[in-house]
Amino acid sequence: QVQLVESGGGLVQAGGSLRLSCAASGRTFSSYTMGWFRQAPGKHRAFVAAITGSGTDTYYEDSVKGRFTISRDNAKNTVYLQMNSLKPEDTAVYYCAADSDLGSVISRNPDYWGQGTQVTVSS
Repeated sequence: QVQLVESGGGLVQAGGSLRLSCAASGRTFSSYTMGWFRQAPGKHRAFVAAITGSGTDTYYEDSVKGRFTISRDNAKNTVYLQMNSLKPEDTAVYYCAADSDLGSVISRNPDYWGQGTQVTVSS
């Protein structure tokens, strides 16, 4: 069982930056692919980024490439999402997710989800 707790959300102006954190419980954090997803009002939950257990491979949704960076610190059981050049359309609840299988994360079907953190970007 893995428990995930996100933090770092908030209100920011367009063009600004935020860093989200997701702290995971458990002793096998490095064996999990970690992902970030977001859900805007009235829309489905969408994949944002993923990082493999070792941190060597990362994946991004096209609209965030070059603006967002996913990283992890396995010693701290934490995954991060650095968000730069934020746009109003980035406004959403952001969720952290974990699964032992990369495909399950990218296909929006991971085993574990956090509770979400709100990110609001004002124009």
